[in-house]
Amino acid sequence: MTKRTLGRSGLEVSPLAFGGNVFGWTADEATSFKLLDAFVAAGGNFVDTADVYSRWAPGNQGGESETILGRWLKKSGQRANVVVATKVGMEMGPNEKGLSRQYILRAVERSLNRLQVDTIDLYQSHQDDAATPLEETLATYGELIAAKKVRAIGASNYTAERLNEALRISKEKNLPRYECLQPGYNLYDRSTFEAKLAVLCLEEGIGVIPYYSLAAGFLTGKYRSEADLGQRARGAKVKNYLNERGYRILSALDAVAARFKSTPTRVALAWLLAQPAVTAPIVSATSVEQLDDVLASTKLELDSTAVEELTKASA
Repeated sequence: MTKRTLGRSGLEVSPLAFGGNVFGWTADEATSFKLLDAFVAAGGNFVDTADVYSRWAPGNQGGESETILGRWLKKSGQRANVVVATKVGMEMGPNEKGLSRQYILRAVERSLNRLQVDTIDLYQSHQDDAATPLEETLATYGELIAAKKVRAIGASNYTAERLNEALRISKEKNLPRYECLQPGYNLYDRSTFEAKLAVLCLEEGIGVIPYYSLAAGFLTGKYRSEADLGQRARGAKVKNYLNERGYRILSALDAVAARFKSTPTRVALAWLLAQPAVTAPIVSATSVEQLDDVLASTKLELDSTAVEELTKASA
């Protein structure tokens, strides 16, 4: 896989990031290890997780994903070959959330311990924290970079206004800047990112690593009606896509996939990879077969006609 540079961070990443939200949730430890082995064997080097993954699953308390990734890094000996990204800020318990200096300094030590690493390559603000001044957050990250506990920082779920403000403060106060943005972005969910964020990221040289790249699985084409949702972990979310526009997008994906002798999954990801602002979509898989399908998207180059067809169908 041809590596891409993430913003101005100096980090060279594969064009797909493996989403660690499944570790300890829909993929147990043994399965997670197999998936990580296969991802790296195929040339992938970018794994994204968060301290809060997967706190929502019954019996979990958060930290499960980082713990599994840490055990795999230790067992596989692949630490030097993997760009490790995690996040901070979501609620982990009573008074355990946000982006204050005090909280970040506590949270980063826990993440380092769970991941069994000395340095986190990419540490991201999981969501904006209006209660903490941006300067305090960025200065804290500066301390962590100086201490070599973090290499680069990123933002997730920030509005264009707040990201722009953070960039301004970084410049004026000589503080580290957010080198990447993690927005929800895919062929169906386009408006939030494309309205203002895409232009800002291109202008400022900010890397973009979209989550929900396949719209919770909807863009794989395996959900065509409510009957297909069954007891799926993401069924409730996918239900929102089953409408006239959703079916129009699936129809365009089917047509392009047939023309390129490919699959809707690969085509949906290839469309994202063709967007000028996008660096590396985040993808999850719970089986090696799913992962193979996802990874094949990096070898699929859509022509301008196909990209336009999909863009128009999802308008």
